[in-house]
Amino acid sequence: MSRVAVVAIGAPDDEVLASVEGAVAAAFGRPVERLAPLAEPPGSFDAARGQWSAPDMLLALLKARPPAAERILGVTGRDLFVPVLSFVFGQAQMDGPTAVISTARISQAFSGLPEDRPLLLQRARKEALHELGHTFGLVHCPDGGCPMSLSVGVVQVDRKGEAFCAACAALVREKTPASSPGGRLP
Repeated sequence: MSRVAVVAIGAPDDEVLASVEGAVAAAFGRPVERLAPLAEPPGSFDAARGQWSAPDMLLALLKARPPAAERILGVTGRDLFVPVLSFVFGQAQMDGPTAVISTARISQAFSGLPEDRPLLLQRARKEALHELGHTFGLVHCPDGGCPMSLSVGVVQVDRKGEAFCAACAALVREKTPASSPGGRLP
């Protein structure tokens, strides 16, 4: 059966990884396999920006994807960017095999607030579903409660739920083998 690989890029946060793995398995009806952590790709840090290149991380994930994994999700604590945006919570290859999320800006500590682990875990799950949704061909959803809705700040991330709306769930089901457990799909 097709599986999703999850891998830390840089220092692993086992609690975040475990939380994301459970959400991914339930939402996409696929087994999840944790890989050994990867180092940040050489040259992916932009000193002028003080951030790490999300496209470089996607390329590193593509090279690290095991043959048995149809998708691979990287989880990093590094602040990510793409050249045309000041930051991203994550990035994915649309209808492709790779996605990455960052916990940097979804952490309360990034804004100078006391850390809230349950909130961080919840936000990480939502962003993992969002980015992996793109790998299954889902686009941004107009339903603000759906994990596929666009987030340009943590306020939008917090408004999202952890279950796909009916329309997005139907699209995921089209790509999910009938023998897989349905998980959170309505």
